[in-house]
Amino acid sequence: MQLLKRIGFYMVGVALGTLAVAFFWKNKKVTFDYGMDARTLKSIRIKKRLFSEEAQNTMQLHKIDTAQISYILKKGDVSFGKSKPRKRPCAEYYVTSEKLDLYVIRCDSTATIDKVFVK
Repeated sequence: MQLLKRIGFYMVGVALGTLAVAFFWKNKKVTFDYGMDARTLKSIRIKKRLFSEEAQNTMQLHKIDTAQISYILKKGDVSFGKSKPRKRPCAEYYVTSEKLDLYVIRCDSTATIDKVFVK
């Protein structure tokens, strides 16, 4: 019976700790970007965003605004097969979504949307 009592106390402590953490972090903008896609997209989002001439022309032609680009950079998937993440000095990534694909060149301080592909 002693073992069951200890396990019970342990479970109560874990539950209270979980509630405390959930309460304190509820209003904070904390993200847990541990996956490869999430880390890559976050590193692109936090840099100064530039658009190439070709990307601007495609966006104007298909009436794509920067809000759609921001949404893709938040919810899209990085296709590492089509990307060149180890290219120096700037890595290149192919970001896919349902309607648009982006080819992004990520440097130290900027992220350039080089090409926009409409599906």
